[in-house]
Amino acid sequence: MKKRGLFTTIGFLGLSAALVLSGCSSKPAASGDQVELFLGYDSDPPTKKKMEEIIAKFEAAHTNIKIKTETAPYDDFYKKLTTQIATGTAPDVWQSDGTKVFGYAERGALRDITDFVNKEINKDDVYGIDFGKDSTGKYWAVPQGIQVGVLYYNKDLFDKASVPYPTADWTWDDLKAAAAKLTLDANGKNADDPAFDKKAVKQYGFTFFGSSRGAFNILKAYGGGVLDPSMSKSIINSPENKKALEWMEDGMKRKLFPNPSELKAFQSNFKVFLSGAAAMQIDIYAATTSMNDAGLNYDVAPLPKGPGGKRFAPVIANSWVINKKADDAKVKAAEEWIKFWATSDEAQKEWAQVGEAVPVKKSVANSDMFLTKETKPDSKKVFLDSLEFAGTIDANAVFSEWYKVFSDNLTDLFMEKTNVDTFISKTDPELQKVLDDFYKKQK
Repeated sequence: MKKRGLFTTIGFLGLSAALVLSGCSSKPAASGDQVELFLGYDSDPPTKKKMEEIIAKFEAAHTNIKIKTETAPYDDFYKKLTTQIATGTAPDVWQSDGTKVFGYAERGALRDITDFVNKEINKDDVYGIDFGKDSTGKYWAVPQGIQVGVLYYNKDLFDKASVPYPTADWTWDDLKAAAAKLTLDANGKNADDPAFDKKAVKQYGFTFFGSSRGAFNILKAYGGGVLDPSMSKSIINSPENKKALEWMEDGMKRKLFPNPSELKAFQSNFKVFLSGAAAMQIDIYAATTSMNDAGLNYDVAPLPKGPGGKRFAPVIANSWVINKKADDAKVKAAEEWIKFWATSDEAQKEWAQVGEAVPVKKSVANSDMFLTKETKPDSKKVFLDSLEFAGTIDANAVFSEWYKVFSDNLTDLFMEKTNVDTFISKTDPELQKVLDDFYKKQK
């Protein structure tokens, strides 16, 4: 996933055909023990520097392996990677956004690493290992860093309104009740006040948007969702989804949550909370960097429970994957790199210093180094606890395509251009068409 900035997705249009036409990705490793491993990852200056340090330590411990790297900012990296996969020049091993893993796998770009995971990775020691496993039980990836969604809240805004902080017992209705007290108009009236002016809101109670930070999480908590476990069938048309959508629609109409147009007025969806214009927001661990840079007085709590007591947190396991066309020597070198990354205390502690993701090794994630209160948020353990009820955001081979349909129709609902029943009756077949256009061709 994109680490700092608006979460985006890049489609894989045209990749299937190109994969069929492409040749081998890398020249065979030279004879002997020496192997050059081509490794790719997206980065910014802090992550690039730290990755280089970790690579140097890996090479010192694996003298027969020399790593050649390719890195770039998120959008540039994945744009080029799509072309490289199509032309057979992709890295032997690369860091994949967790939303893209199954897209690469289902289009034949990745090596099945099930045997390696089962033999070399102690699954009890690593967070998120099963998020790289498909519905048939095959493993395609090993986590590089974990992003899990929680509820961020501005303590100053809560204190000023004399509203108790969120707790692990909250339901989504509890959140909405608090949001009403925290939503203020230009005259300082909250949304519970009969004199509240919905046309002059200066502070919102709660904001949500996008995929990992958006409506998907509320649908799941209500017992609904978007796709079935096979990731090939739409389940939009359900009574659970209808209740969740009605909950969201009501909050939008009451102006407790900013609608898509109101979000645009801030120029960035993230600026609503960062600027102190919203009291609560769904976000992932990577957001702690921007929250801390902004100097916010904030903390985190688990996402609320649905009406049936179900709780859901979105997870994106950014992961290491191996090129299907890498030769045997490079595959073995890639496996050594992945094992070093996921199981080495040294590598995990080094990477944790960047503050980019929840460490994948459980012993490091549960250590004082990660859970320190020297930096916000104080309640970092909420991220780890949330993994107990976390799930993926249905990121399949056509994630970017189906999500666009879902998001566009949801925008119409939130802008009051349609109603919940129409949203469901329109979105369900449109999503299924996107899914069928891909999956029926694979049979």
